Amino acid sequence: MRHVYDCPMRWADLDLQGHVNNVVYVDYLQEARVDMLRIHSPGSRAAELAEGVVVVRHAVTYLAPLRLRFRPVRIECWVTEIRAASFTMAYEIFHEDADHPSGRQVYVRASTVLTPYVFASERPRRITPEERATLELFLEPPEGERPAPLRPLRREGAVHHPVHVRFSDVDVYGHVNNVTYFEYFQEARIRLHAGLVGDAEEESERHMVVAQTDVDYRVPILFRPEPYDCWSRVVRVGERSMTIESEICDEDVLLSRARVTMVFVDASGRAVAPDPAYRERLLAAATD
Repeated sequence: MRHVYDCPMRWADLDLQGHVNNVVYVDYLQEARVDMLRIHSPGSRAAELAEGVVVVRHAVTYLAPLRLRFRPVRIECWVTEIRAASFTMAYEIFHEDADHPSGRQVYVRASTVLTPYVFASERPRRITPEERATLELFLEPPEGERPAPLRPLRREGAVHHPVHVRFSDVDVYGHVNNVTYFEYFQEARIRLHAGLVGDAEEESERHMVVAQTDVDYRVPILFRPEPYDCWSRVVRVGERSMTIESEICDEDVLLSRARVTMVFVDASGRAVAPDPAYRERLLAAATD
């Protein structure tokens, strides 16, 4: 069985190209996940399973751009794995489309690893038998292998970006919400890119889209006046894509790690090779 959630779209969800921003999709996933667990969790435990969890990992694959529509976008979600103290959910964000070969236009496929959490003691807990029974209603065998954890970042040549936590970034438990991490990594990625391009006119001629984002969550980020440190570097340059890895740290404590694959596109959205001079800069950054 799969849960289906109709997620309303907002004008503020769009980026400069008129597409839903890559960060916003993670917010959509969160809305669908909370809706599923609230509706189907047993009685008084509904809010505990829906909201009393923390995200351990996100893996998001972006398949097609989504533009604003005055009707909700649909999200299917289900469970692919249940362990003693964690479970994994999968999602598909789509619109029904009779003209599409599959009957739907899929924009994103994603997965999330979650663990129940006792926020009063800041410790994970085991899944109860009642919670397991609820999750098993949506259990489907996973397709493919579970992604491996992200590797440590090599700091040589990495670009520093100070992460300032806003009060609105924090959830009711005092932690930065999992969606906001994607925003932090996006800001750091833009800072990195700004150092690689030339003047503003040159930058405006280059277009990139996010194809894949993987984020590991290690230690909660808390609200405070002092910024955290984010380090990013280019680690791979392909013919039509590049990969950036990042880490958010509090001095020597790793808080979160991310890997993002970007694809170079032309004005029509078709994948293309970057101009040779720019590719040379990327290659130099990747080998620093």
